[in-house]
Amino acid sequence: MSHSTAPSPTRPHHASSHPDIPDPAPPQHPQGGLKGVLLPVAVVLAIGTIFVSVYLAAFHAPRPHDLPVAVVGTQQETHRLEEGLESALPGGFDVRPYGDEGAAREAVKHRRVYAAYLTGSGHGAPKLLYAGANGPSVTGTLTGAFGGAAEASGHRLAQEDILPASTGDTRGLSIFYAAFGLVLAGYLFGMMTYQAAPALRFRQRMASLTLFGVLGGVIIALLAGSTGFGALPGSFVGIAGITALMAMAAGGATMVFIRWAGSAGAGLASIVLLTLGNSTSGGVMPAPYLPGWLHPLAAVLPVGAGVRALQGLAYFHHDGLGRGIAVLAAWIIACAGLLYLRDARSARSALAQQVPAS
Repeated sequence: MSHSTAPSPTRPHHASSHPDIPDPAPPQHPQGGLKGVLLPVAVVLAIGTIFVSVYLAAFHAPRPHDLPVAVVGTQQETHRLEEGLESALPGGFDVRPYGDEGAAREAVKHRRVYAAYLTGSGHGAPKLLYAGANGPSVTGTLTGAFGGAAEASGHRLAQEDILPASTGDTRGLSIFYAAFGLVLAGYLFGMMTYQAAPALRFRQRMASLTLFGVLGGVIIALLAGSTGFGALPGSFVGIAGITALMAMAAGGATMVFIRWAGSAGAGLASIVLLTLGNSTSGGVMPAPYLPGWLHPLAAVLPVGAGVRALQGLAYFHHDGLGRGIAVLAAWIIACAGLLYLRDARSARSALAQQVPAS
């Protein structure tokens, strides 16, 4: 005698194979005994060790690696400057000759180079053009290195900050703190969306992510822009748009890690976004200061792409803005696609388990 078995009460019943269905929260795996005691200790200490190791590797003794700088002078003066800089800081600078002061100034303003050294060509004291918006660490490196080069030629270095940081951001760290807060918020959103609303459909979850991003962007623009602390110059719409994309990328990435890796996803997301992402963001010091193994991450992780876009929007004539938007949009689209695929797979699996037995 054939009969149909009722669906197990521990499994959600799905009416169709479409992924736009309630998304169960990642399954919980309660652990008891010695494993339950040791596992949280091991996981958290591992994440903490990675965090400390990465930040120390990046910032314990920061120095530039092929930091691009311009020089305006004769070929002989340029060669002499290169030798002096290489002797003072081996591998620290990429010296690029420019034909005149105007071209060198434009290069600094568009961050094609981080400073321009005008030799004076025997008609006056050498002069350093730099952008204070790059932060005090970069300014200190440049003035120290080029001050020594000027002294070696028997002159005192004149300095001009042609692109200073905002008066509301005297240490040049506001973009970093804004980005860090956004990524942390995105990370928390990615975890809480499954904890607080495990039954949301795919479309509803994407709508929630979009709403989080838009509101986060508006709040950051209000706080950091001219209406708040005045720490971030630039258009309100531009700042809100970039920060919204950053928030959505961070939130979406956390959701993907949790949805695909289960209980390990939160730890993986914290390593990728909070540790690797923030340490390579360029908010404290630009990418040329990073060790070689961290440097490539600055251009591909959402935090670094967003920070450079914000810096370009605020100070450097949109340097990195187009690339930043493209990278952030790619992260958001990829995350949405991976979540859709995961939900579709879960829906097919649920239906397969509900086929009536003969």
